[in-house]
Amino acid sequence: MDKPLSPTLQDVKSLAAKVPEITVYFWIIKLLTTGMGEVASDFLFERLNPIVSGPLSVLIFIAAMIMQFKARRFIPWVYWLVVVMVSIFGTMAADVVRVGLGIPYVASTAFFAVLLAVILIVWYRKEKTLSVHSICTRRREVFYWMTVLTTFALGTAAGDMTANSLHLGYLASGIWFAVVLAIPAIGYFLFGFKEIFAFWFAYIMTRPVGASFADWLSAAHGSGGLGWGKGEVSLVLTILIVVLVAFRGGSAAKDPELESRLNLT
Repeated sequence: MDKPLSPTLQDVKSLAAKVPEITVYFWIIKLLTTGMGEVASDFLFERLNPIVSGPLSVLIFIAAMIMQFKARRFIPWVYWLVVVMVSIFGTMAADVVRVGLGIPYVASTAFFAVLLAVILIVWYRKEKTLSVHSICTRRREVFYWMTVLTTFALGTAAGDMTANSLHLGYLASGIWFAVVLAIPAIGYFLFGFKEIFAFWFAYIMTRPVGASFADWLSAAHGSGGLGWGKGEVSLVLTILIVVLVAFRGGSAAKDPELESRLNLT
């Protein structure tokens, strides 16, 4: 039997603080993880045998996810480790669909877009909210991470589609997606966009923005990049992520309604 739509007090106490508060540092770290995951995935497949790098990445992804679900509260380094591994795993998923199955970027982008829409619809029908401040039950946490994983796969496919299929190149793709990313920010602050809509709109767009610029930095000159190298860009982005998480990893998201319920007990 499904849990009730409204989380119980026990659920609130055990799971209310599993995701970070949304701050400017959250968005900076998120953008860095998108770029790092894109180039790190490519680097691993180029330097290591895919038979080794693929399963190894999956195992680390599963281990990080287990730590996140077992945690009783928000732990910055665990949460962001999961995001990094989701970024790498999401890139691999999109690449498998395109390269392994031979599906065009346009089709894979459409597939992941439909999959994301289905997850969000089911999440809303089950929980009546898509707010990240309400991740206070196990089921909502599962929906949250399914959504996050799909946004990474969608962003990777969309970025590859514009850079390769539409022949925009990495830099032009990054600029294009950055312009689109500005829409939810401007809409939220100036035109009254709903917070939840603006958040997920921006969250989806950070992936192709970060991935496109990371590809531009790392790709060879002949491929339209600056030629800094995938390994080097991955290392620099990893260092930046570690430093920011260590000093600005963020506090747990708080839902005023849930906090008021706790204060009444």
